[in-house]
Amino acid sequence: MAEQTPRPTSPDDWRLRKPFSLKLVLTFLAVAVCLAVSARRTEIDKAIYQTAEGLAYAVGLTDEAEVATGWNNVMASAFPLTFSAEREVTRIEGFDRNDLPAFSYLISKPEREYDLDRGEWIETGEIEYLVEPFGYLTHVLWKMVETLEMAVWGTLLALALSIPLAWFSTRGYTWNRGTYFLARAVCSFTRALPELIVAIFCVLLFGFGTIPGVLALGFHCAGFFGKFFADDIENADRGPQDALRSTGAGRIKVFRFAVLPQVTPQFVAYVQYIMERNVRTATVLGIVGAGGIGLELKGRLDLSDYSHVATTLLVIFVTVFVLEQITQSVRGRLIDV
Repeated sequence: MAEQTPRPTSPDDWRLRKPFSLKLVLTFLAVAVCLAVSARRTEIDKAIYQTAEGLAYAVGLTDEAEVATGWNNVMASAFPLTFSAEREVTRIEGFDRNDLPAFSYLISKPEREYDLDRGEWIETGEIEYLVEPFGYLTHVLWKMVETLEMAVWGTLLALALSIPLAWFSTRGYTWNRGTYFLARAVCSFTRALPELIVAIFCVLLFGFGTIPGVLALGFHCAGFFGKFFADDIENADRGPQDALRSTGAGRIKVFRFAVLPQVTPQFVAYVQYIMERNVRTATVLGIVGAGGIGLELKGRLDLSDYSHVATTLLVIFVTVFVLEQITQSVRGRLIDV
């Protein structure tokens, strides 16, 4: 029998591990140097300086700050929010001043032209406008409804595509090793392509509108669903599955009665998260012409209409918040939380 090494019995014989080793210190220094170089390249130092300058301006330590000036300019033009919409009467087809929309009214504003000889603006007449007190808010709400529809259909498309991907990405349910790696590769590929890039190609194929947005969301999120669903199925408790297999049950029955009850709560959480994510993502797909409220948001940003931008962002925030409360309530009912 091999002779055993005696264990130290006295505290003086104990050999404690040093909290810091030379290797750890050198690794930390190397990482710090790399981060310092990267911070310089990405202008992190400039951001820190400008942020500190803005904070100093806010507490009265400095007289001016670039960040504070930009912030004040944006806030001054963003508030009050714009809820109303104005349209020139001459551009409204079939306008009848005796049959105005509800709560609408007419106003007149001076028409101005720039006189090159005088070098100043001069009034050349008046223009009559139809003012709808909640016209712009109504327009934004309809755009938000369109965005929600894009998110819903994108999520449904992702679920439809992810079901076969998840099945073939799961050990024990896929046909063979080849189909397993192929399905996993497809999931990785769809996740690797950003929605905006997919939306650009879809716009080239289908033109401007909501269809490219739906396809981009569905294609990108199918990979997420496929990976998450497959991982949870593989991590499910093997005991109930082995018990059913011992009775002669096939893969479908084992999945239906031994796996699905275990993974359903997590599946619902995934769908809830992806749905909320798709709502947020759909708001920016309009940048490339994929429809929704993002198209309105980009147009107002290009025109520097920050009061309209603030109204749009408020609608987006309220919608996402309400949607989260609804999905949490539905999830609680499904899993009896």
